[in-house]
Amino acid sequence: MTQRPAAAAGDKRRVASGLWQVTENDLESIAIGAGILGTGGGGNPYIGQLRARQAIRQWGPVTVLAPEELPDDASVVCVGGIGAPTVGIEKVRDLQSYYALRAIEDYTGATATALISNEIGGSNSVEPLIPAAKAGLPVVDADGMGRAFPEFQMKTFFVYGVPCCPMAIADEKGNSAIIRETVSPVWAERLARALTVQMGCVACYAVAPMTAEQVRQTAVPRTLSLARELGDAVIRARNEGDDPRAAIFGTCPGKTLFCGKVVDVERRTAAGFARGTLTIDGLDSCAGERMVIEFQNENLIARRDGAIVCTVPDLICAVTIDRGEPVTTELMRYGLRVAVLGFPAPALWAAPQGLAVAGPRAFGYDTDYVPLAV
Repeated sequence: MTQRPAAAAGDKRRVASGLWQVTENDLESIAIGAGILGTGGGGNPYIGQLRARQAIRQWGPVTVLAPEELPDDASVVCVGGIGAPTVGIEKVRDLQSYYALRAIEDYTGATATALISNEIGGSNSVEPLIPAAKAGLPVVDADGMGRAFPEFQMKTFFVYGVPCCPMAIADEKGNSAIIRETVSPVWAERLARALTVQMGCVACYAVAPMTAEQVRQTAVPRTLSLARELGDAVIRARNEGDDPRAAIFGTCPGKTLFCGKVVDVERRTAAGFARGTLTIDGLDSCAGERMVIEFQNENLIARRDGAIVCTVPDLICAVTIDRGEPVTTELMRYGLRVAVLGFPAPALWAAPQGLAVAGPRAFGYDTDYVPLAV
């Protein structure tokens, strides 16, 4: 274990022109959209929004680059949070992702020229904005999941050949560690998770830089823009008195799996994850029926009256019926009226390589993946 690097004064680097800039005005929309794409996990999007707003207010807006805009000699670092969402709403992250970035740069000797999100879910969607604002770096309009998943190895980067190590992990106390090498991405998850538990179940990490070509070949593209567009559509629907679900599906094709009232939430924090089961009794056209959703940070499998209707890697998201507000697993509670939405997984996950890492059998379910029809 080593002490985290001291924050450098004036840590400002070259920024390319970019697609657009993330300002304070974009953050509410990004948080809503990322909450929808996050399938119940990825960290609380509202807390992430507040943290990103503080960073942008202090250090300025963040430039967003398309993968195609990256120069061929780019050095792109993936940063993200790791831990249990149930803890994250009480133990709010600080600058851990920036310290992890500095630690991986120091260890590898490579200076980051851009950052990319590990996942486009919840607060992790905006986590790169915080070190990017402080360091004056752009972020890439892409991520390693196109949704949120609970475990480190579940990234398209690693599925399609990008090395998972070395990686740096840091907490808020001043502790940081380098995982130099592992025999597989699964072992990187195990070691990082053990460190995270000792760090109080909330930490951030940074992975050794990727090349521009690796990003273009293995990332899920245009997800930060999609999150913003989803949030814009929901806010517009609210203001105009329209159906937010119709606005969501007009932006990102999907379908309503169920509508009902939450009647039970069984939730526990174990081994650095929030695990549990959500039970919803039907309303309106679903009256008399019941949906049960199992989650591990994120929603994994949905059963309607015992029959499986959606599984990972397809997206299962709960939003409030009236406002289309995404509800994360750590905030789900009795009495909420929710619509459960389903969205098809990005193509990289539906391929055999992706299903081997993040399909239903990877989570212990004895069922094959059946793509969601929309």
